[in-house]
Amino acid sequence: MTQFIATLLRSLSGTRGTDMRSLCHQLLSQRGEVSQTVLAGRILQQYRSLDSAPQLAFFQMLASDFAPDNKVMHSALAAYQREATPATAAALFGAFEPPRQELFRRINTGMAGTESLVKWRSDLLRLLRTNPGLAVVDVDLKHLFRSWFNRGFLRMERIGWNTPAITLEKLIAYESVHEINGWPELRRRLESDRRCFAFFHPAVTDGPVIFVQVAITKGLARKLEPLVDITAPVLSPELGDTATFYSINNCLDGLRGIPFGNFLLKQVVEELQSELPRIRCYSTLSPVPLLSRALLSHPSEAGFTRDRLGRLLNEFSPDLTRWAQRADVVDAFLRLLENPADHHHALFAPLRRVALAYITHARVEDRPHDPVANFHFANGARLESINPSANLRPYGLRDSFGVMVNYRYAPEELEENHERFVQTGELRVSGSLLREYKVIHKLWSGGTGRSRKHVASTTKHIASVSAG
Repeated sequence: MTQFIATLLRSLSGTRGTDMRSLCHQLLSQRGEVSQTVLAGRILQQYRSLDSAPQLAFFQMLASDFAPDNKVMHSALAAYQREATPATAAALFGAFEPPRQELFRRINTGMAGTESLVKWRSDLLRLLRTNPGLAVVDVDLKHLFRSWFNRGFLRMERIGWNTPAITLEKLIAYESVHEINGWPELRRRLESDRRCFAFFHPAVTDGPVIFVQVAITKGLARKLEPLVDITAPVLSPELGDTATFYSINNCLDGLRGIPFGNFLLKQVVEELQSELPRIRCYSTLSPVPLLSRALLSHPSEAGFTRDRLGRLLNEFSPDLTRWAQRADVVDAFLRLLENPADHHHALFAPLRRVALAYITHARVEDRPHDPVANFHFANGARLESINPSANLRPYGLRDSFGVMVNYRYAPEELEENHERFVQTGELRVSGSLLREYKVIHKLWSGGTGRSRKHVASTTKHIASVSAG
């Protein structure tokens, strides 16, 4: 068999051409499984030798050469409009499916095909920043990955100190939320009052595809340091009443946007409910990674105009202007944000208000501007608490001036919250935030016609507030 494949490989590199365009067209035209696998291997091998410029040319070729045929699509659509039958519907579906998808399916049959295609998408996402025309290729890869990485193919495992070292090394390498500085820090994160769960995929041999770290605590964790401090005392898990998800990491950039994180969190909740029935609260301690950019960009990409900031901060004007030695409250606030750790007492209340306004009112296409908020609301969580000065590490101060957020996963309301958010954009906030939210809601509008329209659309996004 090996000799047969070698002979076939030599024949495929003959007069029909060995450039990537020719190989891709040959792969789509092949009918034999063995020849498809050999050609897929050639394509994967040649791609590995490409640097950035040839990669761009390759993806541009995929975008143009393997798009649906307009004439075929129009013909199939006309046939379906004349007679809507299962046969014409199937023909219509087939006409509109880009040949790229079948090409990717066949490439996937090559050695390590799935892992390689995930790497392709990582390269593609990088190139997309300056080449938006490649988005059609990304749509096809993302469509296929949603099927290939669905919950049915994923295996959840608990990671412990006795897990093979090669997997533990991956945790250190892939941790992107709160860096793990070596083996002693990792060991503390795997002690008896900590849990780490990961999803593995049978076609990805290079470690987990996603993992989450959990701290077993007494009460809601509102600050990061006690969760990641290597010297923090170890709590007996039987004494804990709260499970705090403090870090979730998608390990492969090529799987960005593939929604399996929600499945992992829900399965972890089920696992912990079974193992530790004393736990009654499931919460996150989450970053607000774009808060700094949202406040400091000019003009603000999140809607923080100077007038709006002034209204939100006016109540705190005496303290802010005194601490910053600035007459204007917005100038004073921004001045103190230059060194938030040194001014955390003065900033606590105003920063809490601004962060709550950002999470509940700043929107992009009818969804929260903050990607972490969007993720948790989509999973059915509710906004539980805003915590200034929660992460005073350099990256926490840089990204969010130290603010972190608790989202609570209440099992009895997850489904309803999820459906409301997905269907109408409604989000849930806890009772402890209701009064402050109402103040923010009025101040955000400002009373102008344009703002009133914004408030009318925003009002429908706030669900009946949980009594939390």
